[in-house]
Amino acid sequence: MKRLSTWMMGGVLASALMFAPSAMAATKTLEGVVSDAMCGAHHMGGNATACTRACVKKGASYALVVGSKVYTLKTSTKAETAALYKLAGEHAAVSGSVKGTTIAVKTVKAAK
Repeated sequence: MKRLSTWMMGGVLASALMFAPSAMAATKTLEGVVSDAMCGAHHMGGNATACTRACVKKGASYALVVGSKVYTLKTSTKAETAALYKLAGEHAAVSGSVKGTTIAVKTVKAAK
């Protein structure tokens, strides 16, 4: 009976994971330009670094512009936020769980 219940629990877990896509979100690394979600790829005044920092200070989220697509970046640590601040307007490699156009950030570093 113990083997049967273990097998059944495995089946229940597998079924639960099939219906919870966020639980199975794979970590991806995307390279693009660190921006803000309000301006995306088009900054007022031409200075992407200053504009990004000003918009984030006013409440906008950081974003990553990859080609024509803009991903909103969700950070969970001060280190992630500090790295995005430092790389505002610059090319960066951002790793995290991607769901639609949102990335739950795990790592941020300058792109090579």
